[in-house]
Amino acid sequence: MGEKMLVFEGITKIFNQGTQDEKRALNQIDFDINAGDYITIIGSNGAGKSTLLNVIAGTYPPEEGRLIIDQQDVTKMPDYKMAAYLSRVFQSPTMGTAGKMTIAENLSLAECRGKKRGLKWGVTRARKKRYGELLKVLELGLEDRLNQSVGLLSGGQRQSLTLLMATLSLPKLLLLDEHTAALDPRTAAKVSELTDRMVAENNLTTLMVTHNMKQAIRCGNRMIMLHEGKVQFDIKGKDKESLTVEEVVKRFGAKLKDESLLA
Repeated sequence: MGEKMLVFEGITKIFNQGTQDEKRALNQIDFDINAGDYITIIGSNGAGKSTLLNVIAGTYPPEEGRLIIDQQDVTKMPDYKMAAYLSRVFQSPTMGTAGKMTIAENLSLAECRGKKRGLKWGVTRARKKRYGELLKVLELGLEDRLNQSVGLLSGGQRQSLTLLMATLSLPKLLLLDEHTAALDPRTAAKVSELTDRMVAENNLTTLMVTHNMKQAIRCGNRMIMLHEGKVQFDIKGKDKESLTVEEVVKRFGAKLKDESLLA
């Protein structure tokens, strides 16, 4: 657990720099993440949560600082090259899958993502058999629907499939960007439970942005709170296990203006 998987060194992200609309979305972020850490990230709207994930994913280059993944400096690496290091699940169930392709084709594409172009992504009989076994884990009956178009699935089924696809290539980092927020409460609970299981079984280093304080406290081994682009709160291990929503509200109530966090 001591091996560093992700290191932020003075990461600063500024939007509209030099204009009257300038916003410092991340302000000198410094912290390390160990291999196997499962970190939940909370904060009000505009705190910098999604910007943090976008910087890690290479979508936004930082103005200052260095980003290191698995001992490689990836600060200036574009997002398409970052596919070799990470997988990301977005809030919308439609973003992580190709709706016109079959379940089997989506899984095959995910397996080859970030790998050498020469690798054939076609759906072989052996792959179908293996995908069927993997889909059984979801307990949604999708193992019998491998040839069905993904566009016919419900939001919860599609997000569960996206999660499976994101973990298939065993990425160095799994980024979850409010991935249960668009689902109804019952489906969100199922996808959240599935997430915990897949992260644990594959020992994936995971960062999960969430608007749900209870979820942030229940999931993972470490919780970070961002406010105005800075880390305000970083709690792990036994301290996190005993944490309550009331305690966080008591300490940071003024900074948690977003009511949905406390739902």
